[in-house]
Amino acid sequence: MIDLEVPRKFRPLVEQARGMAEEVFRPISRKYDLAEHEYPRELDLISAVIDGLSSSGAGQGAGASSSTRATDTEGEREGEVAAVGSGRSHPAGSKVRNGSNLSSALSILETCRGDVGLTLSIPRQGLGNAAIAAVANDEQKKRYAGQWAAMAITEPETGSDSGAIRTTAVKDGDEYVLNGEKIYVTAGERAELVVVWATLDRSLGKQAIKSFVVRRDNPGLRLVRLEHKLGIRASDTAAFVLDDCRVPAEDLLGDPEIRIEGGFGGAMQTFDNTRPLVAAMALGLTRACLDLTTELLAKAGVTVDWDRPAYVQSHAAARLLQMEAEYEAAHALTLRAAWMADNGRPNSMEASMAKAKAGRTCVDVSLACVELAGATGYAERELLEKWARDSKILDIFEGTQQIQLLVVARRLLGMSSSQLK
Repeated sequence: MIDLEVPRKFRPLVEQARGMAEEVFRPISRKYDLAEHEYPRELDLISAVIDGLSSSGAGQGAGASSSTRATDTEGEREGEVAAVGSGRSHPAGSKVRNGSNLSSALSILETCRGDVGLTLSIPRQGLGNAAIAAVANDEQKKRYAGQWAAMAITEPETGSDSGAIRTTAVKDGDEYVLNGEKIYVTAGERAELVVVWATLDRSLGKQAIKSFVVRRDNPGLRLVRLEHKLGIRASDTAAFVLDDCRVPAEDLLGDPEIRIEGGFGGAMQTFDNTRPLVAAMALGLTRACLDLTTELLAKAGVTVDWDRPAYVQSHAAARLLQMEAEYEAAHALTLRAAWMADNGRPNSMEASMAKAKAGRTCVDVSLACVELAGATGYAERELLEKWARDSKILDIFEGTQQIQLLVVARRLLGMSSSQLK
C-alpha cells in the first residue's frame, strides 16, 4: 500500500523547519508585514544554517534551491515503500526515490506555517534556484552554486501566457543581447542572479523561448520599482527593464537550439518542479489557519467530534471538518507531484492539479477562518487577517488558478495549447 507518512530520513528536517516557523518566523511576522521592503536580517542566520545542512548532506534538500529532476544516477534509492505513490502500490523492496523535491515540499510546508513572505525571502532558496536546479547542466549548477536566484517571467503585456513573452534575446558572438521588461519578480532586488525568460525569435512563438541567468549587477538590467502589495510584504517584488543587456552564451539554460517540436518543454519543465513547491506554501498557510482557528474556537467552547458526522455538529465544527478534508486532498496531490519529480516521472498535469487545488483551498480556508473567528479574525491581535491577505498570491503566481485548470484540461483531453485556449 502507499504510505503517506513523512519518510524517516526527512523527519529531522521537518522538525527543524517547524521549529523555525514557530520560534523565528511567527515572532517577526507582523514586524516585516508592517515594514514592507525592509530586509529581514534575522534570515541571514537561517540561510547559513540551511547552507550548512546542504553542504554536509544532512539537509536532504532543504529549500527550493535543492529541487531537481531525477535521473537514473541521481538521488538516493530506497528499498522501501514510497512516501507518495503514483496511484498504485509499490511492494516492499521496490526501487523508489524519496528525494529533494519531496523534502523541499515538506520543509516549505512547515516554514510557511510561520510566514510565506519570510520563506520567500530566505537567501539562496528562491524559485530561480529551483529553475536552475531543474534545467541547468552540471557545469552551470556548479558555477551558480551558493548564489541567490530570482525568476523573471511575467511581462506587462503577456499576463499569464508565458508563450507570448516579448523580451528578446539576440545572439551576438559569444553573447546574447536581451531587451524587454519584466514585472512581479519575487526577490528581484535582493537576489544575486535573475533567471530571465526571453524569445530568440518572436515569429516562432513559444518554441523559441529560452531562459537566461543574468547577474543582478549587470548594467543592462535596471530596477524600475518595488511593488506595494496586499500580502507577502516581507518579500520584495521587483520590476525590471532589460536594455541591451549582454549575457554570456554559457548562461543560457538548457538547449540553445530552437526546436519546433517540444522546444518550449525545457523552459516549462521549471514549472513541473516549482508548482508543487508553491502548492506546499499554500498548504503551510492553510495548516496555520486551521490550527489557530481550531484553537480559538475551542477556547470559545466549540470543538470538533471527529467520530460524528458533520450534520449533527455545530456550523463552525462542520466547517472545520469540511476544510480539513479539502486540506488533506490538496496535501495528497502536492506530495504526489513532488514524488513523481523525484522519480523521473512526467508530472506536468499533477503539478498543475496540486497548485490549483492547494491555491484555491488556501484562499477559501483563510477567508473562512477569518469569518469563523469573528472580530478576532479581522483584527491585528492575531495573524489570521494577515494570512488571509497572504493567501491570494498563492492562487496567482507560478500560473493562475485558471491557467492550471487549462493545463489539466489539455492533458486529460490530449489537446495542445493551440487546440484548447
